[in-house]
Amino acid sequence: MTQNSELKTPIPYGRQHITEADIAAVVETLQSDFLTQGPKVAEFEQAFARYVGARYAVAVSNGTAALHLCTMVLGVNEESRVITTPITFVASANCVRYCGGTVEFADIDPTTALIDINNVRQMVESKPKGYYAGVIPVDFAGNPVNLEELRQLADEHGLWIIEDACHAPGGYFYDSRREKQLCGNGRYADLAIFSFHPVKHIATGEGGMVTTNDEEFYKKLLLYRTHGITRDAELLEENHGGWYMEMQALGYNYRIPDMLCALGLSQLERAEQGLERRKAIAKIYDEAFSGIAGIARLGTSSEALSPTGDTGHAYHLYVIQVADRKGLYDFLRQHNIYAQVHYIPAHTMPYYRSQGHQKGDFPQAEHYYSQCLSLPMYPTLTEEEQAFVIEKVKEFVADGK
Repeated sequence: MTQNSELKTPIPYGRQHITEADIAAVVETLQSDFLTQGPKVAEFEQAFARYVGARYAVAVSNGTAALHLCTMVLGVNEESRVITTPITFVASANCVRYCGGTVEFADIDPTTALIDINNVRQMVESKPKGYYAGVIPVDFAGNPVNLEELRQLADEHGLWIIEDACHAPGGYFYDSRREKQLCGNGRYADLAIFSFHPVKHIATGEGGMVTTNDEEFYKKLLLYRTHGITRDAELLEENHGGWYMEMQALGYNYRIPDMLCALGLSQLERAEQGLERRKAIAKIYDEAFSGIAGIARLGTSSEALSPTGDTGHAYHLYVIQVADRKGLYDFLRQHNIYAQVHYIPAHTMPYYRSQGHQKGDFPQAEHYYSQCLSLPMYPTLTEEEQAFVIEKVKEFVADGK
């Protein structure tokens, strides 16, 4: 095996893939008449909506902005209580706080690290109808939540659903009718959000998207994205001339530049290719770690529903669990392998502890955190690099370090 010193470059947990076609797309836009809100924004929105199977898509400045806009559209306020998972990036919870709402967490299913729908059910059934406003499930690591089951629960108790699908463009699960349901298609969630951060499947540098099948939500998203201002003649209360615009609501500047949407369009053209490569990398990891004592792998959420055994996992992350996570993390870094931890449970963060949460509240999430490690996972990871990662993980576990 080639030593890491001969591999020359570090191996990160994630990495963007920028091609000459991507660069050409951006340069073409830079040389056009638009840098901010130009034609590429609408093109990207329409292409992405087709990709996930939704009626509408609204491109925004980042995934956090997408979440915030969703909570605004749904009317989250100081009276709202919303449930989400502690195993997520904190933005999934913060969006509720931006609107003054209260965040409550449900523990995770230890086999998948996804929000435990049974725990959610216990929470909502223990309170009167209307106590909770909604739930924000997260397709963690690219593993899709069974939104059909969650939708049934939500309908019983009058809850809305925001699907945080930042990890899962192209992911899917099979519903009870054995129909493939793409993440973000709006069949079971009221709104869904995506991120185009560099380590995600589709990279624009910074960027995000909201998808929905609800026309009224769509119109509000467009309004709130741009300061609450509209120039649409059909919506204006007055019209003084071609220059006239109205601020009809308190919105934000959550717009995304045209040049970043050009990059997103170019990346979207090879999204399926990247997804297949991620699945191939995951399969190699699966086979390498199968049956090895001391290495646990997360399960998938949809095995029982899939007629083919295909779970529709989008593999944003490949997560293993080991007893000495800190030791393995440090050992890999010594060999220039930069694994990462996803995530520190949100309820243990100082801010959320100040909101009444505390360590010990969600034992499954905290146990998962104590052992989880995300290994390198990105389409340009080479066979040699992956083999080296596998070798070093096995070496650490075998030595009992």
